[in-house]
Amino acid sequence: MRGGRGRLILILMVLLTALNLGRMGSQQTFDGPALLATTKIIVIRPGSLPSVGRQLQNQGVIRHPDLFALAAWLTRNAGPVHAGEFSIPAHSSFHQILNILRFAPVVQHQATIPEGLTGPQIAAIINELPEATGHVAAPAEGAVLPQTYDYARNTPRRAILARAEAAMTQLLAQAWAGRADNLPISTQAQALTLASIVQQETPLAAELPKIAAVYENRLKQNMKLQADPTVVFAASGGGTALAGGITRADLALNSPYNTYLHHGLPPGPICAPGALAIEAVLHPAVSDDLYFVATGQGGHVFAANFAEQLANIARFRASQTGRP
Repeated sequence: MRGGRGRLILILMVLLTALNLGRMGSQQTFDGPALLATTKIIVIRPGSLPSVGRQLQNQGVIRHPDLFALAAWLTRNAGPVHAGEFSIPAHSSFHQILNILRFAPVVQHQATIPEGLTGPQIAAIINELPEATGHVAAPAEGAVLPQTYDYARNTPRRAILARAEAAMTQLLAQAWAGRADNLPISTQAQALTLASIVQQETPLAAELPKIAAVYENRLKQNMKLQADPTVVFAASGGGTALAGGITRADLALNSPYNTYLHHGLPPGPICAPGALAIEAVLHPAVSDDLYFVATGQGGHVFAANFAEQLANIARFRASQTGRP
């Protein structure tokens, strides 16, 4: 009897030791580092926990998919495991990976739309976005707000474009509500059209209010805008550049967008203006300037009368030829 009792105690001790070792091993598996030596972007498609485990194994994140599925099931009260695109840091444990698949936001991609692009140019950018789906046609000129938009994998390109259009509508309405007094424009559409011209005139943010002031002063005096970007838009069939520059024939082109021929604003925007160009049109600089000419160094000089403009042009031409 005493010998049998001793054997029973020994067996119980072995079982307890095995259980403790198993608990320690499972805890190490759960909290210890997995396979990744560097951060990796993975894609998890909808499926069962064993399917998720196999996807993680196939993408080199874990070694034991069945153990991962078991860990996910045992901790199921923490929340569901989601599908999507995720960033898994190096040396992540089962515990950390599960937290990422349960609680972390999916990876965000960026769609950047620069200022001054036309509708077809914007559509080309959106249609080339990686990890987005579908196709978009060119939006109306000026309908899109140039900025950077985040989007998740498999987002429809149409949805990205719709966000950019909604952003322009919202920004324009807010800017219009806070506009300065005594502007020579009476609608949001006119503000957008003028902002698109101002946007095309300069790459310098500091010059935008000055150029806006020139055009608004001309509108107030019923002068033709004589804006080169409108001629380029007309002569190029809706583009933003002309090979060889503007010619006399271009200046005489019979188009409603040719502001050398017609008074007032063109029928609509010639590009997508940015927020700063819109703000400049609605809060122009205080000045009497009616003219400006490029310096050849990225900026412009301004003039309140034609005599000053001619002098500025002469100085520019002299600087180009090296004459004093």
